[in-house]
Amino acid sequence: MSYPQATCRFFGDLIDLLTLPDEAGVVVRTFDESPSVKDQIEACGVPHTEVDLLLVNGVPVGFDHRIADGDRISVYPFFNEMDVSHMSLVRPEPLPEMRFLVDINLGKLARYLRLLGFDTLSDGRWHDAELVAIAVDQQRMLLTKDRPLLKRSAVTHGYLVRADVPLDQTIEVIRRFDMTSSIKPFGRCMECNGDLRTVEKADIDHVLEPLTRRYFDDFRQCVQCRRVFWKGSHHRRLAAVIEEVRARTT
Repeated sequence: MSYPQATCRFFGDLIDLLTLPDEAGVVVRTFDESPSVKDQIEACGVPHTEVDLLLVNGVPVGFDHRIADGDRISVYPFFNEMDVSHMSLVRPEPLPEMRFLVDINLGKLARYLRLLGFDTLSDGRWHDAELVAIAVDQQRMLLTKDRPLLKRSAVTHGYLVRADVPLDQTIEVIRRFDMTSSIKPFGRCMECNGDLRTVEKADIDHVLEPLTRRYFDDFRQCVQCRRVFWKGSHHRRLAAVIEEVRARTT
């Protein structure tokens, strides 16, 4: 007895995500019912959030399209140089603004994004279901290295981070969402994501260490966690990070 088959061809960096690597990006799927195209591409290892355009036999379809024997499925990644929104049935509506939600495994990425001025939530106490709910309710882009998390149907805006080094991850995200021109450093607390506001030295004098009180006069304070920041040696290290991000994403 022979079972129906469909041929999936993946393009671009989606090929690197395939469970069974194939240099040509071609995977033949065998099935015994009529599965959705979403189920088939995710079974190959590619979360639906990574797909920008989906064709079956050359015709644009949505993720819920049911495949049949002999179907040819073409799966395309995000198009940096081309707008396919007029034909794609899988690209979600753009977020009102680019705000992020980062899972616990990417904690330093969250800190770097805040350093660059981007609204970024992260909390190690949140489980997968909570992350999904927050991403949906607050309309945030979910950043993770957890593929099953991005395969959840409720997640419409998500990105699977490829790099392993935090600085490289940051550069990857800035490039992916074309955000170099939106970088506004030192405006957010790297610890809690709160806004930083200029504060008079006299107002926070009681929390300063003696040497800090003696050598520094310009301070900022987080409106949320109340941490105090100044341009010490740590500021120079962070400024170097910002310059590297700009240099590698421009």
